[in-house]
Amino acid sequence: MAVKTKRNHNRYMFGLGTIGRDMLYTIVSMYLLFFLTDILDLPDSTMWWMTGAMTILRIFDAVNDPIMGFLVDNTRSRFGKFKPWIVIGGILGGIFTALLFHDFGLNGAGYVIMFVVIYLLWDLTYGANDIAYWSMLPSLTLDQKEREKTGSFARICANIGLFTTVVAVLPVTGALGGDKKAWQITVIAIVLITWAFLMFTVFGVKEDKNINVKQESTSLKEMFRILFQNDQLLFTAISMALFMIGYCTTTAFGVYFFKYAFKNEGMYSVFAAILGVSQLAALSVFPLFSKKYSRKTLYASATILVVAGYVIFFLSPMNMLFIGAAGILLFTGQAFIQLLMLMFLTDTVEYGQWKLGRRNESITFSVQPFINKIGGAIANGIVGVTLIVSGINAAEAPGDVTDSGLLIMKLAMLILPLIFIVIGYIVYYKKFKIDKQMYDSIISELAARGEINSEQE
Repeated sequence: MAVKTKRNHNRYMFGLGTIGRDMLYTIVSMYLLFFLTDILDLPDSTMWWMTGAMTILRIFDAVNDPIMGFLVDNTRSRFGKFKPWIVIGGILGGIFTALLFHDFGLNGAGYVIMFVVIYLLWDLTYGANDIAYWSMLPSLTLDQKEREKTGSFARICANIGLFTTVVAVLPVTGALGGDKKAWQITVIAIVLITWAFLMFTVFGVKEDKNINVKQESTSLKEMFRILFQNDQLLFTAISMALFMIGYCTTTAFGVYFFKYAFKNEGMYSVFAAILGVSQLAALSVFPLFSKKYSRKTLYASATILVVAGYVIFFLSPMNMLFIGAAGILLFTGQAFIQLLMLMFLTDTVEYGQWKLGRRNESITFSVQPFINKIGGAIANGIVGVTLIVSGINAAEAPGDVTDSGLLIMKLAMLILPLIFIVIGYIVYYKKFKIDKQMYDSIISELAARGEINSEQE
């Protein structure tokens, strides 16, 4: 009973910690570009520089994520190796988030330089928080089903944060005046919410001390060995990256689609609310489906839903009934895939320990923000170029965008992401081999080798 109580406590405290984190990430990943184009109203000449800078910065910073994972894995403190970075990254990341939504009265080259510096600092600090947070998950339990329950609750909380932001930002900023000051007030409120929810994880989660055995610090040479010789981690990373490029591209276009194609910006919040409920429902029932079906079957089924959603969305008339139905299919499938990807990544920790003789949660999980940033960088590049080429950025009103411009946006928003996501599934299907039978065998062998303790709290 005590073990079950502890697991339940950890599950809820861990999950609640990410509500604010995902609110903060969403305001940057989905609305920063909108803030630049529609609130600051930057000209095309500046937006070309901003699009290039954001793409290059996120790719550059993504390369630093394994270094951050290396630092977390080598951290030794009385608070553990995860929580110090959760706190440091959470506090500094929040401050830099607020600064991203200020122009400080600058324009042209001065603004671009200021933005580049702050954006890079935001990426570094949020990445530290993100790596430390998610790499804590494998240290809570070795049981796959318990990991699925904890992971699904965490993804539910993450989606609550995400869709709360998506649904509320435009109405809230509009009610506050819709100007720069309204956005700045909203962002500061999100930062404060982020700090409040992080307290649940920092003060409420307790790691299972029996999982980790003491090992020497990881060297830089060993870090590269962990990243490149763990073949299952590599294939998971490739599949995740392709999925995230597609997912981030579609979601980043959302507000533009409803403003310029659907021609009713207010319906975006309604659409986002429908999708939010769909994703939360999907994540809630995931543990039930996982009891009956293998992860491979669930991934295949989710991919079919995503494909159907994209096709229906692309062919739909500008009617909320058809678009809403397509969105439900699309985001229900994506919710399953996101959670499955998290579970695949979690299991590669033990696989890497079994194959390479070292347990490195944070280096392994540094792949996740690396992929998110690469996906977001490429998605931002696709969106930024599309907005300029299609004429959307230069349009003074939705009616100024031509039919060919709208078609360009729909192709970039729906067809290109579909291709990325399908290729990602093919990579998984052909190369990923850690099923339940193999995972159980790995755990048994690690216990026999004395690299983990067979008794868990």
